[in-house]
Amino acid sequence: MKQFVLVVLALFCANVLAAQKEDKDWALYSRYAPANDTVTVAPKAVFMGNSITENWLKFHPEFFQKNNYAARGISGQTTYHMLARFHNDVVALNPKVVVILSGINDIARNQGIISLENIMGNLISMCDIARANGIVPILCSLLPTDSFSWREDLAPAPLVVEMNKLIKGYADANGLVYVDYYTDMADANGALKEGLSPDRCHPYPDVYTGMEEKVVAAINKVLKVKNKSKQYKLITK
Repeated sequence: MKQFVLVVLALFCANVLAAQKEDKDWALYSRYAPANDTVTVAPKAVFMGNSITENWLKFHPEFFQKNNYAARGISGQTTYHMLARFHNDVVALNPKVVVILSGINDIARNQGIISLENIMGNLISMCDIARANGIVPILCSLLPTDSFSWREDLAPAPLVVEMNKLIKGYADANGLVYVDYYTDMADANGALKEGLSPDRCHPYPDVYTGMEEKVVAAINKVLKVKNKSKQYKLITK
């Protein structure tokens, strides 16, 4: 009898945990739902990404406001999360362009181990969905990093280099614009240059100014708008 009770209790706990897992908004569809509902004019570009994009909006909201861009970055997310919410946070807004900066959290194994080829597959799927809906994708390089504060056992620098080769190769082969942040921001060891980041992974607020120059030029190129911005120059401390 005691063993039976223990089995029943174990099954009950398993069902409770399963229900809790099912109730979880794992891709955070709800994060930007209120903002999406208030969009009355289609944004020129949507920036899809993780904490780097989320921080971008936090530090420089005026950049997005004045250019009619929308930022849809969520901290910690992988390409799996972004692919899942791509329709709600990109397609439904009907932008002309989507700027995709994603993949570093996959390398950090935030959702478990994944090959670079499968990360690229998720990025390709986002591009396919965008183009099927008349949205031009722009692919960005991953920013350099040689360590993760939340996964100190990993050495990501060489994987970032290989991932960027895959992204650039796909962009070149498919006539897409590739925004290379990596080259100007990396030191000899594949880390962010001294003075660009507080944690060797996320840029300081003023670093985004240089990134903005480069991505605006890319968006204007896609939209065939004459670029009047200054020449891109990396912000350094």
